[in-house]
Amino acid sequence: MKLRVAVLCGGRSGEHEVSIRSAESVIRAMDPARYEVLRFFITKEGRWEPHPIVPEPGANPGIDVVFPVLHGTFGEDGTVQGLLELADLPYVGGGVLASAVCMDKDVMKRLCREAGLPVVEHVVQWRGALDAAAIEQRFGYPVFVKPANLGSSVAVSKAHDRTELEAALELAAQYDRKVIAERAIHGRELECSVLGNERPEASLPCEIVPSREFYDYEDKYILDSARLIVPAEISEELTRQVRRLAVECYRIVECEGMARVDFLLELPGEKLYINEINTIPGFTSISMFPRMWEATGLPYPRLIDRLIELALERHAARRQTRYSI
Repeated sequence: MKLRVAVLCGGRSGEHEVSIRSAESVIRAMDPARYEVLRFFITKEGRWEPHPIVPEPGANPGIDVVFPVLHGTFGEDGTVQGLLELADLPYVGGGVLASAVCMDKDVMKRLCREAGLPVVEHVVQWRGALDAAAIEQRFGYPVFVKPANLGSSVAVSKAHDRTELEAALELAAQYDRKVIAERAIHGRELECSVLGNERPEASLPCEIVPSREFYDYEDKYILDSARLIVPAEISEELTRQVRRLAVECYRIVECEGMARVDFLLELPGEKLYINEINTIPGFTSISMFPRMWEATGLPYPRLIDRLIELALERHAARRQTRYSI
């Protein structure tokens, strides 16, 4: 019997198109002898095609496991995960708590900082109360501005003066009520993939060398001109440090299944900072999550197998929990 895998893609998010590209890559990597793929497309307006998953145990008999390939809001933030929990369906990736925490860059950074993990200094502002002068006084320039809950570098800006900062705040506030501003780090961008439930493992890290001033949305998905170095050309000691911190961050936010942890390496001095963690990382042809595992010895098709295995293992473990007295 083939395992029936529901692949969710699209969604009400600024990362809608990236989600579709990721989902197609995932589907192509699935062994047709092992899996029957069921496509669930969510429009930008939130309409499910061909139909929604019913949030009731036993109400979706045609689905064995769900693979959400939904980036950003309403997909990576715990909302879809909550739906799948109500439906009592196994699903790939982090649960409700981990998804919500990791999606909110501010909360994620606060948890990491409390655990003693290195994160870049940042401040939070809210739509309707944006204050460029306060950020300018705290960090000077340049400074990065981001929506707190989004990914793929959508609406991320690097501001060099007051005019650019005010524009950056207004742009970020269009995509989220909560906006983050943080000190710009001069250095290198590293990433590390993590896989597992109770015993997570980290891949070899990679390095992103942007073709622009930073690795923005265009550089990621349109220009196709950034250099992607897999594995990263860094010392063995720094490699060990990146892998260790990636697993520690993963555990702190209670991730399961998979995640990609992004780092900033400040120069000179090589001080390492955790930048963010993505619970549903990109799976496009250029995405680093599968490429890092390939370099670590886990080919893309086997990676998909492992993610589905982890989803089924976690679901079996959760079903041992009592929900009534």
